[in-house]
Amino acid sequence: MSDFQEEKRLVLAFHQALDAAMPRELPGVLEKYCALDLDWVGFHPFNDLAGPQAVAATFWQPFHHAFSSPKRRQDIFFAGWNAIDDFNSLWVVSMGNLMGLFDHPWLGIKPTRKLAFLRYCEFNRIAGGRIAETALYCDIPHLMRQAGQSPFQEQRGAHLVQPGPQTHQGLLFDNAPATEGEKTLELINDMVTNLGAWQSGLPLEEELALNWRDDMLWWGPEGIGATYTIARYAEQHAGPFRAAFTDRSSTNHRARLAEGNFGGFFGRPNFTARHKGGFLDMPASDQLCDFRVIDIYRREGDKLVENWIFIDLLHWLKQQGRDPLAQ
Repeated sequence: MSDFQEEKRLVLAFHQALDAAMPRELPGVLEKYCALDLDWVGFHPFNDLAGPQAVAATFWQPFHHAFSSPKRRQDIFFAGWNAIDDFNSLWVVSMGNLMGLFDHPWLGIKPTRKLAFLRYCEFNRIAGGRIAETALYCDIPHLMRQAGQSPFQEQRGAHLVQPGPQTHQGLLFDNAPATEGEKTLELINDMVTNLGAWQSGLPLEEELALNWRDDMLWWGPEGIGATYTIARYAEQHAGPFRAAFTDRSSTNHRARLAEGNFGGFFGRPNFTARHKGGFLDMPASDQLCDFRVIDIYRREGDKLVENWIFIDLLHWLKQQGRDPLAQ
């Protein structure tokens, strides 16, 4: 049994304080729980920020101004040691929705005065009793669609408010047996090896079946959508996505960890690739473009069965010369 209780309590207390704070109190909350040299990365247009004051002023205060009575609605919560740095850093992961009444504009998105959900996933590195590093990836296009301002013409998968785990057991407030996390991490590592370079030599569905159960659920970001079963995932996302890109780099993760039946990773960038045309209805591009990605997984037995994906599609579009937020 790995003991992550102190680190989990720190992150949960931080989240509770964020929810309870008035906008003017948010800089103090960030300074209480985060290191003074906090390294914070987010999706476009937030990108890279340094220090609690910058994070409070750039992300949290505008968000709390736009969303009345904000709350964090968690679906997955776990902790673990980072396999990327030989298990030297400890991270706590939270995934779900930031919710509230969308009463004022945010990033130019028009308010609805209705309940709105902002899908998020957050990786927090804990060091010295504080949050030293954060990756907070939010599905901003999903919120834009709720406001009637979707930047996409259509998507291959289904548009949904992505639910939490089918088992409803994703909140690991208590520590899980270390052996279960080791099994999950080993399976994720194997999947990254099999799928990461798109060069296994197997037909796509056979390649996927190495690590995925046939009735897999893939909860993709707005612009791509959700899909179900290996066959439909191959048809509605994996196949078209691979056909649209070439010169894919190797996988570049900053953190990869697991606890119990849950695990995941984030990259900055996760990989680079050259667009041959067709993805998100955009023309081909000669340049290599970054993909900022978070993936969260649920394992059952010896196969992966659910996957929640966050891709910074606004950043990818900006690399193609299109900026929906500016428009």
